[in-house]
Amino acid sequence: MLQRPKFISIHVFRFILRQQTYHIHQFRPKSSRPYYNRHDDEEEEDERIRKRKDSPEGHLHLFKSKGQHLLTNQRVLDTIVRKSDIKPTDTVLEIGPGTGNLTVKLLEVARKVVAVEIDKRMVEVLHNRVKASAFEDRLTVLCKDALKTEFPHFDLVVANIPYGISSPLVAKLVFGVNPYRSATLLLQKEFARRLLANPGDSDFNRLAVNVKLVAEVEFVRDVSKRDFSPCPKVDSSVIIIRPKAEIPDVDFGEWCSFTKICFSKKNKTLGATFKQKKKVMELFKLFERTGSKEDSAVRLHDRYSSHDGNVEVEMRTDVLETGASLFKDKLVGILKSGGFEDKRPSKLSNEDLLHLLSLFNQAGIYFHDRAKPGDANITACFIE
Repeated sequence: MLQRPKFISIHVFRFILRQQTYHIHQFRPKSSRPYYNRHDDEEEEDERIRKRKDSPEGHLHLFKSKGQHLLTNQRVLDTIVRKSDIKPTDTVLEIGPGTGNLTVKLLEVARKVVAVEIDKRMVEVLHNRVKASAFEDRLTVLCKDALKTEFPHFDLVVANIPYGISSPLVAKLVFGVNPYRSATLLLQKEFARRLLANPGDSDFNRLAVNVKLVAEVEFVRDVSKRDFSPCPKVDSSVIIIRPKAEIPDVDFGEWCSFTKICFSKKNKTLGATFKQKKKVMELFKLFERTGSKEDSAVRLHDRYSSHDGNVEVEMRTDVLETGASLFKDKLVGILKSGGFEDKRPSKLSNEDLLHLLSLFNQAGIYFHDRAKPGDANITACFIE
């Protein structure tokens, strides 16, 4: 005989389920996670928001791609100002002041600060920050591109340079027309190390050679990337550039073109560099335009000119190769005469390089077209 299934009430079922769940939790290991209080997190977030609003850059979106990293470490800022040796009569040029963390300290010790800032938002924040101080009349802000504008008179440069314009800006300062006493710059650490390198160092390069032709470079200190807001990917360094009182009597365009060839392969011997076919041909063609007309041994202009002297015909390949071969022998002969054939550029001082350049020039060999002085791009001296 079939039995009717037994049913229990819903209330009894719920009671049994609660009892089973209770026993399961008794044997489950306890979590080590501390008690989570959502209210505490909300208070912390509110505090962070208040701090951002109170800071000068709090309401600004800073663009890392434009090098907008603001130095916030007060001790580093004080070191920069102290090492700059600013006199009460000095006018200081600051490039890229941002929200004014360095500017306000410069205003306390200088007679005048000229700040060049391309971002209009930063200019507004800077004006508002200085407005309430007693030094407002000492500040002049130029909302312009530092690479394109002509700087007014200044005695010193003190600046946290955006990484993206380090090379052209250093070129503008060291080869520019503005006389100044020194430039205290906060630069990307790797770039600063290249400026500081000496002959024989692994970092020695064309950049250091060109800068040290006209200036001395001093290391001050390294700066951690954590001292910036927002934090960049790399550390920085503070250096001081001081223009030399006396500089060599050399055409900068000629010098830059010469060092470009020498340091194209800085660890190769100069003999190997000046024997490369491509470089020989480039220099030979330039020599044809600028070399001494009396040097008939390699000058072939008369061989490929038309009879009337007005229309120049294409140089025959065999004539060109013959001239290039003679010209290469001339280059190597100059290197041998000065004892430079087996020397490597990475080991040579500026005095050595200047001597070699003078030997080439005395022989009528130039590295820059003297007929086009306006084509000399000094900024190119700083791009390797």
